[in-house]
Amino acid sequence: MSVQATSVTPAQAPEAGSRNGSLARHRNALSGYAFLAPFLLFYGVFLLYPFALGLWMSLHDWEIVGDFREYIGFLNYVELWDDPYFWEALKRTLQFAAMTAPAATLLGLVLALALQKPLRIYAALRAVFFASNIFSVTVVTLVWAMVLNPDRGLIANGLRAVGLAPIAFLADKDWAMPALMVTSLWWTAGLPMALFLAGLQQIPPEVYEAARLDKASRWAVLRHITLPALARTTLLVVVLQTVMHLQVFGQPLLMTRGGPANSTRPLVQLIYETSFRDWRSGYASAISTVLFVLMFGVALLQFRLSRQEGE
Repeated sequence: MSVQATSVTPAQAPEAGSRNGSLARHRNALSGYAFLAPFLLFYGVFLLYPFALGLWMSLHDWEIVGDFREYIGFLNYVELWDDPYFWEALKRTLQFAAMTAPAATLLGLVLALALQKPLRIYAALRAVFFASNIFSVTVVTLVWAMVLNPDRGLIANGLRAVGLAPIAFLADKDWAMPALMVTSLWWTAGLPMALFLAGLQQIPPEVYEAARLDKASRWAVLRHITLPALARTTLLVVVLQTVMHLQVFGQPLLMTRGGPANSTRPLVQLIYETSFRDWRSGYASAISTVLFVLMFGVALLQFRLSRQEGE
């Protein structure tokens, strides 16, 4: 019995290797898509689909109750242009974000610089300052409504102790917005502090040691070493805080109801009232689209400026 040997020509060997490599790449690609499938499904169902539906609703006269749906094109956006309530809410939202986001960034940086030492007392203080960040907006507004109460509040009792008349912060048109800003700063300063602490830990200690040997002052170290090293962290904090404060809603809704005289009524509250009080979901979707474009534009501008500075 003889066994016939099978020979492979030199031209066939590379072809077989190429097929095997192609099959391996396809298997790897399929494995990668299978790994990403749960996230892509979640992203599509809970983010992309609602976003697309919101854009589609903004082109309709769409009532939240009932089956009335009428395509009207861009008439909702034309109406926005002539709506004084929209422009007033947009002005209040921009004012709130423009004052609160930089203040939260600066406060987070100051807290991080003050509490970065590795002692237990500083670790406890870091936990205390970050703890407010995990509270719900209901708890935060309840606490600050009691603090700002003109009859029995902490600030009112302090003013009476020094012979001054208490101030009704949440009922005064000039004080209501600053009161909401202070409340938001107290609530949100923990996250910027944590991000800055993470950024400070990435700075090599040898750099500070060299500065001490050169007898550099604290201001010089902060200006020429710490702040430049925290540039990217600062950008991240500013973007996150700006986008977050452009979406302010719970604080004015629960503390002032948008008053007095609509002086604290932001865009998100206008969206809520237009959709769930006036049943005009199409018009509310148009306002939401404008708010999204505003947030996207702010983030894109800040990242672009950072890239230009880096170049």
